[in-house]
Amino acid sequence: MNESKPLILILMLAALAVITRSQTTKRAAADSGSSSEGIMKPQSVRFISSNAVAAAFIKGMPLVENSQFKIHASRRDAPGMAEIHVRDTDIIYVLEGSATLVTGGTALHQKTVAPDEIRGTEIQDGESRRIGKGDVVVVPNGLPHWFQKVENALVYYVVKTSPHGGTPK
Repeated sequence: MNESKPLILILMLAALAVITRSQTTKRAAADSGSSSEGIMKPQSVRFISSNAVAAAFIKGMPLVENSQFKIHASRRDAPGMAEIHVRDTDIIYVLEGSATLVTGGTALHQKTVAPDEIRGTEIQDGESRRIGKGDVVVVPNGLPHWFQKVENALVYYVVKTSPHGGTPK
């Protein structure tokens, strides 16, 4: 994984720059009064040690979630449900493993599981592609996506961005 650290850093910095630029003055003013641990002020830095990151990848879990963006240390050992994020765009960087990712088409048997989050049992008429180590995939908000098949444990970062500042945590 060491050779991928510069690319991860570049992707995260680029995502953070886009997110920061897209925030409105009103959102920044609202966040500046918050003492919530998840809110990052423009001058603050959030450091997550390599041990904490490694532990997060064992099960797959969020590293940072706030009103501006989310960064998840994700792991898939089996296929999941089809997902549609109404607000969030997923930026996926694969560290290890491989899977078949289906995007587009129609998610079948849709059910809202949380605000702006829809799940389905599978995707019909989508585009299938095999993804693996080193691949980057950007899944725009509103586009159905589904890990249909996982050949071996898929370990990946996901940076979730929202054009509207996300949902406050």
